Amino acid sequence: MTTYTYASIKALLDDRAERYNQPDFIPNDPVSIPHRFSKKQDIEIIGFFAAILAWGQRRTIINNCLKLMDLMDNAPHDFVLHHQEQDLKRFLGFKHRTFNDTDLLYLLHFFRQYYQQHDSLETAFTGEQNELKTQKERLEYFHELVFSLEEAPQRTRKHIATPARKSACKRLNMYLRWMVRKDNAGVDFGIWHHMQPSELICPCDVHVERVARKLGLITRPQLDWQTAEELTAHLRTFDPQDPVKYDFALFGLGIEEKF
Repeated sequence: MTTYTYASIKALLDDRAERYNQPDFIPNDPVSIPHRFSKKQDIEIIGFFAAILAWGQRRTIINNCLKLMDLMDNAPHDFVLHHQEQDLKRFLGFKHRTFNDTDLLYLLHFFRQYYQQHDSLETAFTGEQNELKTQKERLEYFHELVFSLEEAPQRTRKHIATPARKSACKRLNMYLRWMVRKDNAGVDFGIWHHMQPSELICPCDVHVERVARKLGLITRPQLDWQTAEELTAHLRTFDPQDPVKYDFALFGLGIEEKF
């Protein structure tokens, strides 16, 4: 069994973060979907759906997101605000794994209510006065806000993770990485400014978890919110200002290199 030192882990992760955090990462990843847009609200809305649907085969995820884009007339923000009741019939039968048209129609309804009163989805995480300061608080707040409407279906709750249920919240943490991180590589958007990259929590799926355990960055037996926090705490020792850039390294090592 290989023993990794702090220096060797940092060198490996720095190298792979630089290798995979590149524009050629975009086309085969769900982040390619919001990259088709330039308007902030379009990026927020279609980026949210791309992140929420991001489980399973990447090609299937991207194809279903492209289908969703078409159903929203390739103008998510405009569609959310101005669609008529009859426009919603086109979404009947939409399905991605266990996410179905009931979930989709409710989230479109939530977004309509929300964007009628707000310019950006960022405050759905940070609070109206940007008062929430930890990612745990922000994700718990977001979950409660999304399901605060009277007509919220119980079944849709399972698709919006929350630390309150001890979930590692992989897809939402990935979405926040997209929205908050900004560098010269151009993969992440960096369009939200009330959260800092230093505050982000690393998205932790089975591939990232496997590599992180092999490198000794996770010791907690199960994969839950505390595991994601443990991993991120280790990553902060390598780069306190931008720990989640190492998501690229861990993901690349796990998926591309079968590390």
